[in-house]
Amino acid sequence: MIRLLLVDDQDIFRQGLAALLSVESDLKVVGQARNGNEAIELAKTLQPHVILMDVQMPICNGVQATREIHQHYPWIRILVLTTFDDDEYILQSLQVGALGYLLKRTPSQDIAAAIRSVSQGYSQLGPTIALKVFSQLKPSTPSTNNYQDLLSKREIEVFKLIGSGKNNQEIAQELYLSEGTVKNYVTQILTKMEMRDRVQAALWAQRNLL
Repeated sequence: MIRLLLVDDQDIFRQGLAALLSVESDLKVVGQARNGNEAIELAKTLQPHVILMDVQMPICNGVQATREIHQHYPWIRILVLTTFDDDEYILQSLQVGALGYLLKRTPSQDIAAAIRSVSQGYSQLGPTIALKVFSQLKPSTPSTNNYQDLLSKREIEVFKLIGSGKNNQEIAQELYLSEGTVKNYVTQILTKMEMRDRVQAALWAQRNLL
């Protein structure tokens, strides 16, 4: 059973979404929050598996809440669900720890499928969102095309797991390494591949390694 926390300042939308998701046999809404501060508190007490996070909210917005929750509870997956498809919101949300970004017009069955995928550690981007994210990536250079010449076998293994949405702790557990060693591998990958951050690396790996 996937435990869900819904975060949205629009009561009618949040309650309607809870009703739609509750008909799914493997999903359970365990809490609802109206702003980022409430989300942070409920994440601490309820420990949900997945949080559906709106972006623009009073008191504390979704980007701030995502950053705070991801820093303290990196095992909680965060899926942004919002009406806003601004490039800035998308990139900020992904950079601070969100694993996915969907628009509210997404059909409920697709939202449910995205929740299941995110709960397993995989990134989920709505079709129009993916186009915006990929447009931010640098064009492939000779260095990225020849990644096998640049990276060691172990670095490629770590790179693939980054692409599948794993965090450093999960990669360490899967490859039987320390988190410090994984962090060093990630730094080396970003340097060798001339990539600006983990989000760019994850998206590139999804397109080229998985």
